[in-house]
Amino acid sequence: MSDPLRDAAEVMRRVRAECPWSQRITHRDLVPYLIEEAHEVIDAVENGTADELREELGDLLWQVLFHAAIAAEVSEYDIDDVARGLTEKMVRRHPHVFGDAVATTPEEVLVHWNAAKAAEKRERRSVLDGVPRGMPALALAQKLLGRASAVVPDPERPSAGVPVPERAEREEGRSGTATAPRDGGPASEAELGDALLALVSHARANGWDAERALRERLHLLEDDVRAAESGD
Repeated sequence: MSDPLRDAAEVMRRVRAECPWSQRITHRDLVPYLIEEAHEVIDAVENGTADELREELGDLLWQVLFHAAIAAEVSEYDIDDVARGLTEKMVRRHPHVFGDAVATTPEEVLVHWNAAKAAEKRERRSVLDGVPRGMPALALAQKLLGRASAVVPDPERPSAGVPVPERAEREEGRSGTATAPRDGGPASEAELGDALLALVSHARANGWDAERALRERLHLLEDDVRAAESGD
């Protein structure tokens, strides 16, 4: 009986071994393709058909198989190790399914998930450790603010984490000041989208890079959080 996943892994193995283009590809070379395939999956989820989503998921799986094949060549790990690690992690993080823990609400599930994740990552010294910095700025901001709120009371506001002279020096050349949203801010995601689009339009009109501006502000937020964690 055919095993489609095993067949896909074998096709990847042969492509890596026999295709001149694939032979020279490294993990780093694959990063743009991985990002592109992930975006195509998102587009299929939001705008495509079931067949289109199935195809895009296959393309994303190919990226996983490719990385595993590269690692297997130097005996680091192979696709079985990837699958085994994933399986073990998901079993650990679902003790209410595979163990004796009880969870009757999504909130209780998250408690178990976060506890298991924290136990796995005990070597991390900061709440910010493990957040991928390659995320788009808006997604990164939402992730960092969520983590930072456990350490800094108002993470979106400048704090004493970075000395004022240093902060002023780092912010030199940046125009404008942050202000509270008018009338308490957007009342829905649709209004939030309008507000974000207006901000990007304002940045464009002034020759500013909205992505870079937010990333630079997030660097300051990271400094604040790490300073608060260290007690400086």
